[in-house]
Amino acid sequence: MKALVTGAGGQLGKTLAACCPAEIELFSYTSGMLDIGDEAAVERAIQDVAPALIINAAAYTKVDAAEKSSDLADKVNSAGVLNIAQAAKRHHARLVHISTDFVFDGRLTRAYLPQDRPAPLGVYGATKLAGERAAGSDSLIVRTSWLYSEYGQNFVDTMLGLMRQRDSLQVVDDQIGTPTSARSLAQAIWQLAVTTEVGILHYSDSGVASWYDFAVAIMEEALVQGLLNKPISIVPVSSADYPTAALRPQFSVLDKQETYKALGRRPLHWRVNLREILKAIGSNG
Repeated sequence: MKALVTGAGGQLGKTLAACCPAEIELFSYTSGMLDIGDEAAVERAIQDVAPALIINAAAYTKVDAAEKSSDLADKVNSAGVLNIAQAAKRHHARLVHISTDFVFDGRLTRAYLPQDRPAPLGVYGATKLAGERAAGSDSLIVRTSWLYSEYGQNFVDTMLGLMRQRDSLQVVDDQIGTPTSARSLAQAIWQLAVTTEVGILHYSDSGVASWYDFAVAIMEEALVQGLLNKPISIVPVSSADYPTAALRPQFSVLDKQETYKALGRRPLHWRVNLREILKAIGSNG
């Protein structure tokens, strides 16, 4: 089966390629190769490849920068998705679109169900929600959270860099969610892609954490694996003490019960998957 993946230069796109099943003939397009905001370019790419499956991993993910770059965020996260969805429909391709926990405002005190009402707090979440709607009811939309990998810039990469440079760090402890390994997500996407599931499903690793908890775990696991020479002080602070351009949901744990049924399994705990990604970082030097 032919599969076309957009956003191939990002951490999820790279991981999808690394985890691609042997029976899939993969065509990966980076943003430099395919601007999904260009309707004609999207049509040409899909016409040329004639894929049975399209996975849209392209996204504008700079949450704070999006507040001042709303046109660019909308071009990629919303208009680009519409271009892909319309071309996919014309060429009878299945579309799997990746979305985010940032479509929610974080005011619930229980895990968010796929059918819960979205209420994004900023431009990033709003454009990703518009992208979900652009993908359409015939597509499979997979929402995820707190994604990281051994590739590119992400929270794990940032924390490791800062921990090597500083003796102490302040990390917010009042935003709660679930760290998710891109490997874990990519494997789930490939498995879900060959089902007949449509609509919205949630996927993250198991367990919950604050950003503070995540940072502490990164340090502890990195010390064990020799990625850090010494422990540092990690100080929990509130979001009010660390203001950002964009508001973040304070609680964005995703309910995955429907996804468990579709996959026939539960994901591993986030700390187990973190350990594996840190091993990969270590082996890559």
